Amino acid sequence: MAPMQLYDTHRGATVEFSPGPVVTMYVCGITPYDATHLGHAATYVTYDVLQRRLRDLGHETRCVRNITDVDDDILAAARQRGVHYLDLAFGETARFDDDMEALNVLPAWSAPRATGAVPDIRGVIETILERQVGYVVDGAVYFDTRAAKDFGSLGSLGRERMQRLGLEWREDPGDPQKRDPLDFLMWRPSGPGEPAWESRWGPGRPGWHIECTALALRELGPSIDLHGGGIDLLYPHHECVRAQSEAVTGEPFVKHWLHQSMVYLNGRKMSKSTQNLVFVHELRSRYDPMAVRLALSAHHYRRPWNWSDQLMSDAAERLEQWRSAGTGDAAIHEVRAHLDDDLDVPAALKVIDEAVAQGRGASASAALIGVVL
Repeated sequence: MAPMQLYDTHRGATVEFSPGPVVTMYVCGITPYDATHLGHAATYVTYDVLQRRLRDLGHETRCVRNITDVDDDILAAARQRGVHYLDLAFGETARFDDDMEALNVLPAWSAPRATGAVPDIRGVIETILERQVGYVVDGAVYFDTRAAKDFGSLGSLGRERMQRLGLEWREDPGDPQKRDPLDFLMWRPSGPGEPAWESRWGPGRPGWHIECTALALRELGPSIDLHGGGIDLLYPHHECVRAQSEAVTGEPFVKHWLHQSMVYLNGRKMSKSTQNLVFVHELRSRYDPMAVRLALSAHHYRRPWNWSDQLMSDAAERLEQWRSAGTGDAAIHEVRAHLDDDLDVPAALKVIDEAVAQGRGASASAALIGVVL
């Protein structure tokens, strides 16, 4: 049997993915201030299919999916709604979990919260300061990108584009306290009414990127098999997480980077910041969740695609046809081969369609891509 092939963002090529018996994986989770949209769901379904195939091959998978329960967005949303930020996070996390269960996404091996990792975060920052890859200004702690090894090499985007993307993500390249516009906050002083934790730099709260460094190192160790999320997180988030982690350990942080492409609505990226969204819970109220999963699975994870209502009609029809064929393991070998070819789920769907059209049941093949018939 040929080894699995997966595209690696860092190397810019489809390469062999041959991990050991236990596969360690980290996928960036949600900031729980709103419901799960299709951009989120596409990422988690992709990681779910990968885990299912790896388990089918005999591996144990340990997938960590963090919960960012304190940051600017969730604090702003909590103020607007007049609720405590942790109450908001609890409710939206429960709704997210319900959506994932309905889509038949495997539970995370670990789903740690940012607020539960503050001691770990402070420890990581301490180490980075000791190694002189960070600096303190008026209670704020910055990562020194010029002192880091190969900062920017993950995405190879160039300084100008990284600054533009940083501005879009509110990284504030013009912050006068920064030594370099690409430097980023690991610890920020808290504003009035915001949660704060004590530190030797003064009371404050974690920055965005430090959470994933601390949680990945704590949960999975210094080097992990596979890491990813949406491609929009490549910079600044994943570039910064990689730089911090390697500054702490001195080892390569991730062996393989896997990124999900964007989902668009009316030609614009689906994102909370633009409110250009289709929510999973709304689709679930009108369609079988397995049809929702099939609609997401009809597109290769590395190709951007545009949402339309016709996708749900097509997926609902496909689900009905698959179920009408009954149980069986038709096309299972072909499905496995397509999944090993850079997770080509659309090709796997087509061979199941062909088997079903011949009256052969393909419930085992459907289960391998997470669809319950």
